[in-house]
Amino acid sequence: MNVRDVGGRRRFEDSEFTLRIYPGTIAEGTIYCPVSARKSTTAAEVIDHLINKLQLDKTKCYVLAEVKEFGGEEWILNPTDCPVQRMMLWPRMALENRFSGEDYRFLLREKNLDGSIHYGNLQMWLRVTEERRRMVERGFLPQPQQKDYDDLCNLPDLNEKTLLDNLRSRFKQEKIYTYVGSILIVINPFKFLPIYNPKYVKMYDNHQLGKLEPHIYAVADVAYHAMLQQRNNQCIVISGESGSGKTQSTNFLIHHLTALSQKGFASGVEQIILGAGPVLEVRIVLFYSVCIA
Repeated sequence: MNVRDVGGRRRFEDSEFTLRIYPGTIAEGTIYCPVSARKSTTAAEVIDHLINKLQLDKTKCYVLAEVKEFGGEEWILNPTDCPVQRMMLWPRMALENRFSGEDYRFLLREKNLDGSIHYGNLQMWLRVTEERRRMVERGFLPQPQQKDYDDLCNLPDLNEKTLLDNLRSRFKQEKIYTYVGSILIVINPFKFLPIYNPKYVKMYDNHQLGKLEPHIYAVADVAYHAMLQQRNNQCIVISGESGSGKTQSTNFLIHHLTALSQKGFASGVEQIILGAGPVLEVRIVLFYSVCIA
C-alpha cells in the first residue's frame, strides 16, 4: 500500500484487497482461493489469475458471480466490473467476516457454449441447502439474518410493518438509502458516514439506477446523464420534515453534479452554488426523507 500526499491531503493509492473466490466443483478440494486485487482490478483479470493459480482448463469460459446469501440470487459480473468496488458496498459486518461463510461471497462459474451458466450438480446443491435449513431449525446452526431489500418494490409482502422493518434493518447496517422504484428514501443518520468521497463519485458515474447499492449520487448521476443525452432540463425534488436532512442531501447532490461536470478539476462553482442553498432547495432534489427511531 502506497501513501501519497496530494494537495496537502494524504490519499491511499494502489491499495490491495484480498478477494475470496469460491470455485465449487470447478476446483474440487479448494474451499476458496484468495486473490489480491486493487480497486481498478477487473473481473476478467481476477479470472485470469484464478485460471493460472488453480490450473483450470483455459479452453473453457468462466465468469465471476456475486451472491449475498446462501442459495440466493447470483449477480454475474461483466468482464469490466471491479469486484473490489462491489465488495466495498457490502455491510461492514460482511467485510469483517462476521457473517456465516455462506453469505456475501464471490463464486467462480463455468459458462456453457450457449451462454448459460453451468452450476454442476444442482441436486447436490439443493440437498445441501435443505440440510442446512434443517440444522438451523434444530438449533445446531445460527439463524440466518433477515434479508433486507434495497428496493421496497421487491418486498414479497408490502405493508406498513414490513416496510418499516426493512428500513430499520438497513439503518442498523448503516444503509441509510433505500429505493422505491426511482424514488430514494433517506434516513438521517445524524452522523457523518464515509460514503461521499471521490471513490463513490467515480463508482456511481454513468451507472444505471438500481445496479449498485442505493445512494444519493446515483440519483444525481441519472439526472446529469439524462440532461446530456436528452438535452432537456432535469428536476430532482426533495421532500421531508424539518431536520430530516434536506439541506445536507442538497449539498451532496450538488457536490456530485459539480464533480461530474468538472471531472475532478477544482473550481469555485460548487461553493457559489452551495451559497444559493435556500433557493436551490426549492428547485433541486429528490426523494422522501424519513426518520425512524
